[in-house]
Amino acid sequence: MQVSLFITCLVDTMFPEVAESLVHLLQRQGIQVDVPMGQTCCGQPAFNSGYFEEAREVAKTWLTAFADSEYIVTPSGSCAAMVIHDYPILFKGDHKQLDRIKKLTQRTYEWTQFFVDVLKVEDIGAKAHISATYHPSCHGMRLLGVTDSPYRLMRHVEGLQLVDLPFAELCCGFGGTFAVKMPHISTAMATEKVVHIAETSAQLLLGLDMGCLMNIAGRMKHMNTHIPTMHLAQFLDRASSDLPILDNREGVNIK
Repeated sequence: MQVSLFITCLVDTMFPEVAESLVHLLQRQGIQVDVPMGQTCCGQPAFNSGYFEEAREVAKTWLTAFADSEYIVTPSGSCAAMVIHDYPILFKGDHKQLDRIKKLTQRTYEWTQFFVDVLKVEDIGAKAHISATYHPSCHGMRLLGVTDSPYRLMRHVEGLQLVDLPFAELCCGFGGTFAVKMPHISTAMATEKVVHIAETSAQLLLGLDMGCLMNIAGRMKHMNTHIPTMHLAQFLDRASSDLPILDNREGVNIK
């Protein structure tokens, strides 16, 4: 099986270790992984800001980059939702592009759904003696239905104490451009999220979108709340290898 990685802008520029971890997880399943070099942004920032013509041009680049891919997998439910949910809206009435979108979206997956629904893999042999809570990101949960697959993967991690996050379904306040356009509302939402995370007393916060985790981590810093955040792919990669879960940057080595 061949999988093409759809590496989001945020992961590519600020958190490349998340992409590396996803490559490791896929390769351990015997999958050949490639990263189409022609890919750029999915167009979501322009789409959400009302620049539809500019978003269409970016989307066409994405459609061309992955045209020959067998499967397309991404570490972001938000970006996958842009392709699967919003591209058909963006190209409404353009039957040529809609045909291309239909063929590609049938093989485009948020990565936990790909593991659970396509590979039928839930237990990757991970071990981690640590407590963690999980924030489900809005786009993945509401637009793609990414609800059960991350929990199926986490529940198979030996030693992991998974603590329920109060009001987990509430947004963290990021929303891409929303955090810029509505900073006061966004800050209030992030503050509420951090309060609930602290209530769990978990040692680690896990999530599926680096935008959410970056937003929450930033608010934690302002609130002097010290709970490490980590993408679930990175956590499972470390938990199924010799790497410590939390390295010295967080000041603690836990395995």
